[in-house]
Amino acid sequence: MSSPANQGTSGPSGGEPPGGVDLVIAPRTSDIGAFEVQRLLPSARRRMVGPFIFVDRMGPARLTPDNPLDVRPHPHIGLATVTYLFEGEILHRDSLGVVQKIEPGAVNLMTAGRGIVHSERSDPAALAKGVDLFGMQIWMALPHALEETTPAFMHYPANALPRFRDGDASISMVAGSYRGETSPVETAMETIYADIALPRGTRIAIPAGYEERALYPVRGRIAVSGGAVNTGDLLVLTPGTEVTVEAAGDAEDARLLLLGGGAMDGPRHIWWNFVSSSKDRIEQAKADWKAGRFPNVPNETDGIPLPE
Repeated sequence: MSSPANQGTSGPSGGEPPGGVDLVIAPRTSDIGAFEVQRLLPSARRRMVGPFIFVDRMGPARLTPDNPLDVRPHPHIGLATVTYLFEGEILHRDSLGVVQKIEPGAVNLMTAGRGIVHSERSDPAALAKGVDLFGMQIWMALPHALEETTPAFMHYPANALPRFRDGDASISMVAGSYRGETSPVETAMETIYADIALPRGTRIAIPAGYEERALYPVRGRIAVSGGAVNTGDLLVLTPGTEVTVEAAGDAEDARLLLLGGGAMDGPRHIWWNFVSSSKDRIEQAKADWKAGRFPNVPNETDGIPLPE
């Protein structure tokens, strides 16, 4: 997927953001056919939060035989993709020969390194019954030393991820460490990616650890440090500041993601599906895809052409 810039806003209604929040980023919405995508990073005012350089929310959407997910083979370099679903399923195929279904609560981690190609489609058998797809597609930039690493793919089933309680909150560790719990998902940099379920009327303190952090309210109303925020906005937190999050809705529990980690080791360029510290490397990747020099996905016969 390409990554046009979003526009950041000061606060949930154009005013000052709540205490402990440096920046509120409203999503940019686009329709890719099967479902709606809300893009949060990169933004015109914020390129990355920790290693996270690309954050998309997929759906929710109802997929059927007439409305399938059908993302043809496309290339990546210089990043690792993290696919995490709340509902539904996606069938992944890649140029390493991996065929893997991802289901809610599991993690697909694909490290592109010097170059990988993959497709993302609906399973025809599941489509016959209908699929409610809802989840996150996130890219993490790779540090300089690993930008050209060997491509790899790892699948982590839902029962491999730590699940624990922090007061009233229930937390699943997607990646990184939090409150003494560590995910088995192997990341190239210090990372925090936590899925937090917060019953209505309860609170959780988000500690000041990690150099860069952001909160993403997936569903339900929340307040941060007493200030209301919009569900679906990305909240970039003030470094070194603990914030309190309250599930402020009367009828619905809240669900939010905590994203972040150490600051990246320098800026990154992003064009279409390519991430690199070097503009020349991105130009080479463009030429390689156009000339058919990327590896093929077994049993796939077409691909998405290079955008002109």
